[in-house]
Amino acid sequence: MATISVCMIVKDEAENLGPCLGCLKDFVEEIIIVDTGSKDDTKEIARQYTDQVYDFLWTGNFSEARNFAFSLASMEYIYSADADERIDPKNQERFRLLKAALLPEVEIVQMRYANQLENGCVYNFDEEYRPKLFKRLRTFRWASPIHETIVTSPVIFDSDIIIGHFPKSPHGARDLAIFRRASEQNPLDSRLQHMYAMELYLAGELEDLLLARPYFENEIKSDKRTLDETAEARCILARAARLAGDTDSFYHTALLGVVGSPCAELCCEIGEFYLSRRAYEDAIPWFSHAIENAACLLVAKACGSWPMEGLAKCWDALGNPEQAHYWKDSAKAWNPGMLEKNHSVR
Repeated sequence: MATISVCMIVKDEAENLGPCLGCLKDFVEEIIIVDTGSKDDTKEIARQYTDQVYDFLWTGNFSEARNFAFSLASMEYIYSADADERIDPKNQERFRLLKAALLPEVEIVQMRYANQLENGCVYNFDEEYRPKLFKRLRTFRWASPIHETIVTSPVIFDSDIIIGHFPKSPHGARDLAIFRRASEQNPLDSRLQHMYAMELYLAGELEDLLLARPYFENEIKSDKRTLDETAEARCILARAARLAGDTDSFYHTALLGVVGSPCAELCCEIGEFYLSRRAYEDAIPWFSHAIENAACLLVAKACGSWPMEGLAKCWDALGNPEQAHYWKDSAKAWNPGMLEKNHSVR
């Protein structure tokens, strides 16, 4: 049977930590808690479950803290947990069964992360797979009968375990500040730039967009960015210009972005631009295109509820209550699971 170390980084999680560890304590061999500067009773609560409680001077980098926690583990597998997670009795039993049957070849186990849209969290879908259980020591294997090569891709198993995510408050402001500091030091890689743009769209205020503007203005000129990355940057710049009332910058950014096949986010930005100027008949085609033809780059709702709400406002202003009610009801009924392939979110 596989052995498991729980590794967590925490700060001021006195309210959450006990219930979280209570879900895990009966089927793991080791619990490691790394505290990054709590001012409440987090460490005292942690010591009720383990004597392995460590301090880590916060550097503003979550990876550094998690790497330190992982370095302290001694079991075969490491389970990475957050204090606002819960595993109900049904899924605790699934976890026990997984532990008993886990093949030694498996290096990563993914689990379904649920309740992601609670409390304004910046995700597109309420439930999706995340890597949660990791083999601590990896053994390398040769493959192929000739011209042999080392297997570098990990063996991943998608389990049926569902983990509930129950945040007490949104983390958007904290995350955006970290993104901003990182982007001021070096260009972000493709994944992080995508996450930064998505978080700006879902949680950013005008001030956040304006602070991010210089970075995305620079990246949109880079010849190292893909077409999708450039389009994401253009979405942020268009949104910042529209909300700031910078019409010239908005026109410049939007016109370049509609060459070819504009993404749903940019269609919505143009629709909102015309809607704010009461040019309802000009806004309708852009909202319609977002729903019918455009792909989402950052936020799923740009293909659904957002343009539907825009159409409802347009038709209401044009004196067509039947169409207005239709689109208002459509927006309420829409959910990300309704996305078709042409509307897929990266």
